[in-house]
This record gives sequence, C-alpha cells and structure tokens, in this order.
Amino acid sequence: MKFPISMPNLGQREREYLLDAYDSSWISSSGEYIERFEKSFSSYQDSGYGISTSNGTTALHLALLALSIKKGDEVIVPDLTFVATINAVLYVGATPVIVDVSSINGCIDPNLIKEKISRNTKAIICVHLFGNLCEMDKIQEIAKNNNLFVVEDCAQAHGATYNDKKVGSFGDIGCFSFYGNKIITTGEGGMCVTDNVNYANKMKVLRDHGMDQRKRYWHNDIGYNYRMTNIQAAIGLAQLERIDNILQNRSKHDEIHRKFFSTNSVLRFINSQSRGSVTWLTTIMIADSINKKRIIDQLTNKNIEVRRLFYPLSDMPIYRKFCNENTSISHAMAEQGISLPTYSDLNKINEYKKNLNKL
Repeated sequence: MKFPISMPNLGQREREYLLDAYDSSWISSSGEYIERFEKSFSSYQDSGYGISTSNGTTALHLALLALSIKKGDEVIVPDLTFVATINAVLYVGATPVIVDVSSINGCIDPNLIKEKISRNTKAIICVHLFGNLCEMDKIQEIAKNNNLFVVEDCAQAHGATYNDKKVGSFGDIGCFSFYGNKIITTGEGGMCVTDNVNYANKMKVLRDHGMDQRKRYWHNDIGYNYRMTNIQAAIGLAQLERIDNILQNRSKHDEIHRKFFSTNSVLRFINSQSRGSVTWLTTIMIADSINKKRIIDQLTNKNIEVRRLFYPLSDMPIYRKFCNENTSISHAMAEQGISLPTYSDLNKINEYKKNLNKL
C-alpha cells in the first residue's frame, strides 16, 4: 500500500537521542534516557510516577499485579477493544466480565458497569478507544461507591484530556503503549503512570525479575523481564518532546477525512471532536453494506489501506464464556466500522490529500 494505515513520525531529534544512547554504550535496560523518559512522560500525563515497560500489554499486566488482582477476583472490561485488555486479566488468574460499549464513541458504557458489579468485582479497565474519552467522572463515582480499582487503558490516547486533566491520571494506574502505530512510539514499549508510590515501587520490582532494589540478585518476588531499553527510551523522549505538534497534525489529517466524506449521508465519524479527545486513527461507521464495500474498494484501488475494527471479544471462542449478554453496540460497530490512514507527518498528509481527492 502506498498509504498504509499508519506510519511513525521520526525526525532529527529521535536520531540525535538514539545515537547519543548508542554512543554511550548504554543500549540495554539501564541508562539516563530511561529515567528522563519516565519522569518527563509522567509529568506530561499529570501523574507522579512513570514506570516504563517492554510494551503496552506488559504495562496492563503490571498494573493488575500492583493492585493485587488475583484468582477469584472479577475485572470489568469492554467488549470492543484489543485482546491485550482482557488477556492481562487472565494473566493474573482473575475473571474478566465483558460489557458493551457506548454507540457514541465506542468506549465502555458506565451504565452497564453498574449491572455487572458483584461481591467478587475488584476493578474496572476502561479503554479510551481511538483517542475518545471514557466518562471518567461516572466511572470514578461507580468505583468509589463500590470500592473498586480503576485501570485506564490509554494505548490510543496519549495526551487526551478529560475535564482538563490528562487521561491515565484518573484511575489508580494508567497504561500506555508505544507500539509503532501509536501516537508516539518507541517501536515496542509501554508505560504505567500512577500517583501511588507503593504501586510504582511494586511495578519497578516486578518488571525486573522481582529483584530487591537495595540488594542486587536477591529476589523476594517472582517477577518478569518487562523492561524498556535505553535506546527505546531515547526515541520515546524525543517523540514526547514533539507530541503537541504530532497531535496537531493528526487532527489536521482527521479534518481531511471529514471534509472529503462530508456529503456522504450513509456514514458517521466515531472519532470524537469533543474537547480533550485526540486522533489515533480516523474511524467511520457505514451502516449500508453496499456503500461500505464501495468506499473500501475506492480507497483500496488508490492504494489506501483500510482496516476493520477489532472483533468483539465475545465473538471469539476463547473469551465467549466471559460475556453473558448481547453486546449489540460492540457488534454493530465492529461490523460497520473501518479505520483510515492517519498520519502526523505534514508531507505525508499533503500527499495523501492529493491522492484522496483523485477519487
């Protein structure tokens, strides 16, 4: 495809920091860029502590471990999300409870959360899907009234704000991914943010084989190798320093799609334009299957990649037993939705716009 669904925006600063880390010989999981990236990212996300990880999935796993979620506990998750969200629950031996999403933005429906709370419920994982915003005020109120933890899956929502506060800083722990198609990237990588020093320290120990931080090679816990490398952190720090420009350009690209499809009455945009939301991938719902095929064919013929949405978790046999209701919104969105290429490089955006206008 001439225009793949996503491309990382890597510039001169990334190259400079990467080569500096390389020249320092600190290329593994120690080095100054790890600490700088953790501190800068947690500050940017309005949180006290940042714990870098090997990817977004391990960030979710560490978060649940830090909260002592275990076998016998239940964790409420949305049906429309990437499988990492539910897999992290299964990694700790807990039971996921799948609920439907809102038709407005694809995020977990707070009204349905209440119905699924039992005496075994310990946590809610809310996913800020496509950079849209979960209703954090309602979710926090539910969590407070029922003594539940909140983990925010912010893999697609770097820099998004809700009521002028960064997402990831509302719950007990916020989790981010820096995979190559994310808003900012380290190739692979992730981050947990929290204001709780005990959670932060526990995650630092567990990501490093459970090693005692004061007694090297002494292990009090069974841990994991979930560390980020200094080279990855160098790229991440450079990306973070440019994130405002990256977000602004992604928003410009989203506007190109909105203008192009403005006269098409059979589709609607799932990307929220509400204050504080960000653009990960422009995503549209096409109710008419004939028009959906026509739009996909037109774009594909111009070498523009189109991606379907995630399959509902409840559709997959390995997760089906964790859902005991009809999640109609998740299924409708998965059936009707497509994501379009969304870039943050202005040169690529302008080239894409010219190609789109030829349709």
